[in-house]
Amino acid sequence: MHQKIVIFGNSGSGKSTLARRLAKQFHLAHLDLDDVAWKEANPPLRYSVEESAACINSFMEKHDQWVIEGCYGSLISHATPYATEICFLNIGIEACLQNCKTRDWEPHKYKSKQAQDENLKLLLDWVSTYETRNDEFSKKEHQKIFEHFQGKKQEIKSRSETNIHLGI
Repeated sequence: MHQKIVIFGNSGSGKSTLARRLAKQFHLAHLDLDDVAWKEANPPLRYSVEESAACINSFMEKHDQWVIEGCYGSLISHATPYATEICFLNIGIEACLQNCKTRDWEPHKYKSKQAQDENLKLLLDWVSTYETRNDEFSKKEHQKIFEHFQGKKQEIKSRSETNIHLGI
């Protein structure tokens, strides 16, 4: 059976780390939704949902097995009908904040570690509002996606559960 996994949750919840592990372990193609959500511009500009969805479709057509991860409710909702399973990383705000503070430099997102660190306060402020926001990046939206999915699904509530439930 082909594995097609969608992982979502708050920033700092471990989506990218888990997706990379699964991609390596099971030889899955990996798509970070950040890569199809943003145009290279300064200041950053978001692609339309339709443009991003076309990129997701192209990715899914090219690969029999994949893992897609991100926090964009509109893009997650586009991918989930094709998924064999989903994983909602709901590890709590404090754990997400700690992960953000200790994350390695993400060269695909920032030109330097210094540029990433300069954005940290903004990121931490944004992560801390996960449970109170009403946008597509909110816990409320992610919970709705999780509840409506009819296939195999897991809600992970701690970092240690990620290894147990996913056999890593």
